[in-house]
Amino acid sequence: MIVTVTLNPSVDYVVRLDSLHVGSLNRTNDASYFAGGKGINVSQVLHELQVDSAATGFIGGFSGGFIKQSLAVKGIKANFVEVDEPTRVNIKLKTGEETEINAAGPTISTAHLTSLLKQLEQYGEGDVLVLAGSIPSSVPSTLYGTLAENAAARGMKVVIDAEKSLLEPALSNPLYLIKPNHHELGEYFGVEIDTVEEAIIYGKKLLNYDIQHIMVSMAEKGAVLLTKEETLQAQVPKGTVRNSVGAGDSSVAGFLAGRTKGYSLEESFRLSVATGSATAFSEGLATSEEVELLKPHVRIQKLV
Repeated sequence: MIVTVTLNPSVDYVVRLDSLHVGSLNRTNDASYFAGGKGINVSQVLHELQVDSAATGFIGGFSGGFIKQSLAVKGIKANFVEVDEPTRVNIKLKTGEETEINAAGPTISTAHLTSLLKQLEQYGEGDVLVLAGSIPSSVPSTLYGTLAENAAARGMKVVIDAEKSLLEPALSNPLYLIKPNHHELGEYFGVEIDTVEEAIIYGKKLLNYDIQHIMVSMAEKGAVLLTKEETLQAQVPKGTVRNSVGAGDSSVAGFLAGRTKGYSLEESFRLSVATGSATAFSEGLATSEEVELLKPHVRIQKLV
């Protein structure tokens, strides 16, 4: 089973306007609500690719109820820990360019955290734990490290898609996959990464840790997948980017879906890039039909 953990999920309120006039009345052209959060996105895209997962984390209030209902309608298994305060609502203003207003999220008590840790104990050998996105300020900053250590001790494969400060405490444990973009990889080493060659150099430095797969996304320049044995480069298919939210999560889902289905490393990487691109080229998360259309246009080159 693939288990996705979203510690600070959200309801994403997407508002479209012709233009925004600060300090004046604005009227929307249309608005939509989506269950958001990186782990939740991974679960939703896995479902679209016909791979089962279980979503967990912390939710509360009317907004948490919306997330539960949204996943239930799609038939996605969810077992969240209920907290006292409402799940945050994030605003995405689309006026030609995108402006995001993200809330802080609810307070997580020690009892809530203990409940989550206990819940995760049911998973073990052969299962995959996906830790993705930000964490509430009320939990220890080393929480990903704790969750990774517990999961690895039970024989789980651990996937982390998060910024340096959250990833770092987990690096003493074996990790199955990490997925920084080139900006995040550069921040880890205090440099700017602009080229594929630079991404490979610094990505390989992280392979000194016990990490099986490192996938570095580079927007229109494609992506790089590094293991200790080989390096693969992918060129993304051509298309118009309409949506910056969820593309990285979709890439993670595509890679895990490929490996779960027994695909080769190269074909799993191809599916990953096609899935991430399908989300980037659409208004919402990727659909299986869009992914299949893009897969033949993803070129994979073996560099090492």
